[in-house]
Amino acid sequence: MSNPKGAQKGSSLTLILMVPSAAIGGTLQYGYNLAIMNAPTTFIQNFVNETFQDRWQLQLENYQVTFIWTIIVSIFSLGGLIGALIAGPMTIRFGRKKCLLLNNIFLMSSALFAVTSRAAKSFEMIIISRVLVGINAGISMNVQPMYFGESAPKHLRGAVSLSSAVFTAFGVVLGQVVGLREVLGSEPYWEYLLASNAIPGFIQLLTLPWFPESPRYLLIDRKDKEACLNALKRLRGCEDQGSELEEILEEEAQSRGMKPRQPWELFTDRAVRFQLLIIIVVSSAMQLCGNDSIYFYASYVFKESGMSADKIQYITIGTGSCEFTACIMCMPYLSMACIFTYILSFGMGPAGVTGVLPTEIFNQSARPAAYMIAGSMMWINLFIVGMLFPFLVSELKEYLFVPFAAVCLLSAVYIGMFLPETKGKSLSAITAEFHKLNFKGLAPMPSPQCQAKYQLGQVCRSTAL
Repeated sequence: MSNPKGAQKGSSLTLILMVPSAAIGGTLQYGYNLAIMNAPTTFIQNFVNETFQDRWQLQLENYQVTFIWTIIVSIFSLGGLIGALIAGPMTIRFGRKKCLLLNNIFLMSSALFAVTSRAAKSFEMIIISRVLVGINAGISMNVQPMYFGESAPKHLRGAVSLSSAVFTAFGVVLGQVVGLREVLGSEPYWEYLLASNAIPGFIQLLTLPWFPESPRYLLIDRKDKEACLNALKRLRGCEDQGSELEEILEEEAQSRGMKPRQPWELFTDRAVRFQLLIIIVVSSAMQLCGNDSIYFYASYVFKESGMSADKIQYITIGTGSCEFTACIMCMPYLSMACIFTYILSFGMGPAGVTGVLPTEIFNQSARPAAYMIAGSMMWINLFIVGMLFPFLVSELKEYLFVPFAAVCLLSAVYIGMFLPETKGKSLSAITAEFHKLNFKGLAPMPSPQCQAKYQLGQVCRSTAL
């Protein structure tokens, strides 16, 4: 006797297990590599100074060491920009899952450069390592939300995609904990701290191959109906395949004959005008709000707020976990509480929503290009803020977050005015809503000329009358 409830439970378990498998080598790496650079700040700065003394008998000034340190930290963003730009072509050629697996090449190369930099007496190897791990993060920040958004059913799409932000935050906390001086944050072990990001990558390489590829990619891009059905069976169970296939085929009908779009083509296409403006605003605001730069420079922020140096490494864990129980007794602790609240609100808002937006508001042919644009804006703005943040801390002091607050307010107003609600809607329904915005006053969007029916594991198409 068949057991549909058991099959449904098994399929749900597959989706549940797929999420951490993809994320542990994906967006977790972004948060982890933001956080681990804070603990060894002094050690790496001393290493840079010692390298200059050994090579050229030069003693660097403090501002020179700070400048090189800023490059080491912020070059991660330029690597992320490169990753965002190559993520689109990689997903088209290799698929979402295989792209995440191949992405570990950059991660492992980064760990190798980091762990050998001290023995080679080369701070340049740390810079190369940061570029490579930035490429890894840039790819995963684009591909993982796309993989989740295309693999989850519409009623779970938001929750599954939100897990990308959850794992980013977990990566931050994990990096801060591993960076404690009692773990790998002491002077003898800082190179192992920088290379420790290889461990989550190994876990992903061992687990992710067991999970299916995105059903949408298999049917719409690869035209592989059988593989799509098998993926849906593993992810949904028999009961849900029919409705899901109908939605995928509806999207496939709308994009039939369309080639994968290039980023520059989206800027000249009126049909995606509002979608494009929204992801540019949201992705830029995600970094211009200044949240992620706190993880780069938490030591500077808390030092300026009056916290003692021996407590800073433990307080920085609070920036990731936002858990604190001490009473607010004086100005330094008030500053700490405000920063924790600020980061908590960021995690509940833009950090969770930004990654899934391109999946929900762009069709299959435009989705990789949209992620390339969104990722590029995110990484460019992270680099800009990362380079300016130490100087803003010094100049603005307690008014540091005033310009960031203005960015948050303006972006919230824009999103409230122009972003339709996407919860629980099919991708075709969302596209129709944007069609009304992009072509206001013109003819409504034509309905797709294809309907899909699921019968005994087969897809039957009939032309609409």
